[in-house]
Amino acid sequence: MELTEKTLSSRTVFEGRIVTVKLDSAQLPNGVQASREVVEHPGGVCVLALQEDGTVPLVRQFRYPLGHTMLELPAGKLEAGEDPLAAAIRELGEEVGLEPGDMTDLGHIYVSPGFCTEKLHMYLARDVKSVPVHPDEDEFLEIVYMSFEQLTDKVMSGEIRDAKTVATVLKTRALLGL
Repeated sequence: MELTEKTLSSRTVFEGRIVTVKLDSAQLPNGVQASREVVEHPGGVCVLALQEDGTVPLVRQFRYPLGHTMLELPAGKLEAGEDPLAAAIRELGEEVGLEPGDMTDLGHIYVSPGFCTEKLHMYLARDVKSVPVHPDEDEFLEIVYMSFEQLTDKVMSGEIRDAKTVATVLKTRALLGL
């Protein structure tokens, strides 16, 4: 069965600092024409830093679209042309003041493929050492430490609902055989 949709036209309706929104016209496999809204995003990274004592640093920050704070793993947006590994190392230093000795690539996920192009790269950092924290000037966050076990429990109970954190924690748990 053919599932591919063909783009007939594409119009940019918004260009922002982070995303571009397009309104496309697409031909469906059955020949019918349909509208498609596409949010183009440069992609991002998420890092779980497992320290020697078994604790993991997270950040609590206000998420404007949701109107409340969320507890998340350190993460950030890729800059144009930036290598995901380099971005993960940068974000870990900026947000929680850690530099990894070892980074394991946990793969990537598409955050919401029904309308968004964002590809999120996940990493496990180990053998970390402290460096000065230096968040972006528009970034206000609180660093929270908890055991990997407690973090996993909060993911499984639904207390932590941030998709990138959930996916990274569960992939780490599987990798470590826990």
